[in-house]
Amino acid sequence: MSRTVTLVLVDAAGTPLGALPPFDVPVPWWQEVGGVVEEARRRYGVEVSVLRLLAGDRPRAVGGPVTYLGQVGEPPATPLVPAHVDLAPDPLRAPYAEPGGPARSLAWAGAELRRLGRPVETVTQQRTWNLSAIWRLDGRSGTAWLKQVPVFFRHEAAVLRWLSRTVPGRTPTLLADDGDGRMLLDHVPGEDRYGAGADERLPMLADMHAVHLRSVPDVPDLVAAGVPDLRGHTLAGWIRDRLAAYDTSSVEPLLAGLETRLAEVRACGVPETLVHGDLHPGNVRASSERQVIIDWGDAFVGHPAFDVLRLVEGLDAASSVLVVEEWCARWRADLPGCDPERAVELLRPVAALRMAAVYAMFLDGIEASERVYHATDVDACLARALGQVTAPT
Repeated sequence: MSRTVTLVLVDAAGTPLGALPPFDVPVPWWQEVGGVVEEARRRYGVEVSVLRLLAGDRPRAVGGPVTYLGQVGEPPATPLVPAHVDLAPDPLRAPYAEPGGPARSLAWAGAELRRLGRPVETVTQQRTWNLSAIWRLDGRSGTAWLKQVPVFFRHEAAVLRWLSRTVPGRTPTLLADDGDGRMLLDHVPGEDRYGAGADERLPMLADMHAVHLRSVPDVPDLVAAGVPDLRGHTLAGWIRDRLAAYDTSSVEPLLAGLETRLAEVRACGVPETLVHGDLHPGNVRASSERQVIIDWGDAFVGHPAFDVLRLVEGLDAASSVLVVEEWCARWRADLPGCDPERAVELLRPVAALRMAAVYAMFLDGIEASERVYHATDVDACLARALGQVTAPT
């Protein structure tokens, strides 16, 4: 499944120039723009920075016709097609999605890498969407990655700094950050382990358990550093507030009983910790030498069972049970007398509710053209929560 890309161009001042003729890109995922940049260069000899999605003709953001806004230094030699698009400002637009935004971010990154003795020779844009913009920066001293995130993910740098001090080697190395969403990360060799089986997920679980355990005494410091605090009753209010504008009638009894359910979870005796928040295998990068947990923007302080419930998604029932049992055994060994099995069962529907609230937060914080990425996610998570309400209360 490929994309048919229309690339509307503007100059550095945001003046519309027209659109390149449509062209195909084999990678279907809309947020992956490396192939768009490469194909525009190959076909039309134009150097472009993709700023943002303008439109897409699919219910899900994969494959089919898609239109982006891109910035060029000067008009290309190729005749452009007239394009009528709305380029009005949007208060929810990410800084990297504005004309001049990528250049400002790359200038900051270049200066930081020169300061570190790692001057940049080659820049490759990889991704841009409402959750991040990512560039690969190569030089003789190695590869670094520039990652820029929206306001609701800006605690990621604080999380990475804590991780580098307390559990070094398990996460990417943070080389620099500007406190406003830009981060420079050292390269991590390997590949992202999408689709990994239970045999691979068990070592991921072990690494994350070490993080959970080590974070317990530092929870107040993490909250003070800006990591979202979703402990106990705070989580219940946060979920209801985020979902207030959505039809939650199907899960109203579950929402109404959240405080009671979370009090029962607390009575199980498993402490609240730093939680990754999106611990699927694709957020673990592995090589023959080591594995590293990446993408900590969803991190929060709360119950660690949320991570194991995310980690087992996509597994068959028997494999899921195996991984959960291992997680429970680790907590019972480290904290005799706790009841992790009951905590997991109580939190199954809450995990789906929390993800519905996360997607609602994304939708409330991004401009209209980018909402296609998450348009169906809230309802899908609410339906999943409804399917879990048979868990004990």
